[in-house]
Amino acid sequence: MSSNQEIHAKFTQDLLHPRYWLTWLGIGLLFVLVLLPYPVIYQIGKGLGLLARKLIGKREETARQNLKLCFPHLSDTEREKLLRDNFISTGMAIFETGMAWFWPDRRVKKHSKIIGDDYIKEVQKNGQGVLLIGIHFLTLELGARILGLSHPGVGVYRPNDNPVMDYIQLKGRLKSNKYMLERYNTKGMIRALKQGEIVWYAPDHDYGPKNSTFAPFFAVEKAATTVGTKILVKLAQPAIIPFTPKRDSKGRYVVSVTPALQNYPLEDEIAAATFMNKAIEHEILKAPEQYMWLHRRFKTRPPGEQSLYSDDVQND
Repeated sequence: MSSNQEIHAKFTQDLLHPRYWLTWLGIGLLFVLVLLPYPVIYQIGKGLGLLARKLIGKREETARQNLKLCFPHLSDTEREKLLRDNFISTGMAIFETGMAWFWPDRRVKKHSKIIGDDYIKEVQKNGQGVLLIGIHFLTLELGARILGLSHPGVGVYRPNDNPVMDYIQLKGRLKSNKYMLERYNTKGMIRALKQGEIVWYAPDHDYGPKNSTFAPFFAVEKAATTVGTKILVKLAQPAIIPFTPKRDSKGRYVVSVTPALQNYPLEDEIAAATFMNKAIEHEILKAPEQYMWLHRRFKTRPPGEQSLYSDDVQND
């Protein structure tokens, strides 16, 4: 790691220790599988997702509860179909991650399309930084690679506890990023934005009570929402641009870039969180079956309020 805390992938001999051989084997298998024709990859991913649904019951209940909380207007049948499709996308996410890390540029371009990237170009013409809102779609890893082919930026990530996975993750993500920053490196993000860079940022998960406020998210009145967005916008004054990577029915990945959000309410913390959640909702609705519903989005509750999850899904 350099003095300014930019993170780059660095291979060391320690990564070849026998304790990591199983990890290398898994990575090698993924590398081989994503060499297959896309229709075959999709069928394997679909099967894996449906199998996972049977094996990880607690996660299934988490996703089902999230859908019930967010979309109470849907019937049980509609939510169950959405849940099934979501598990198919969860299985595909493993292979889409491998595609993002291992596919050559030409194959990525063959299966992808970008809509609205002129919005990014317009902002950067003026030297303004871009806070790119990378919502946690299951296709996010591949979407970042696709957009990064024409708009490389600065990635924000959480280091993996397994050093081999961390190395492979970094090496893969650096195909679409200039360098990476740890997710708590706010100073590094502000510096990059002030330098006119694109910074990938995902404010849609529940990151706990610290540095969060409660704001509406879909039909949930009080969802823990990071205040980090407000800090970055206030100090670096970037354009806020969401983007959504969506897999279509023909196996093509369409990355849609939204025009820069206007009138962000800096003066009020809750209003700012509400504003951002509304923007995130708008993007999720473009492909709700491809969003990461397995995350316990509403695990943090205001003091004195009961958990929104039953006892059998308390462990995240």
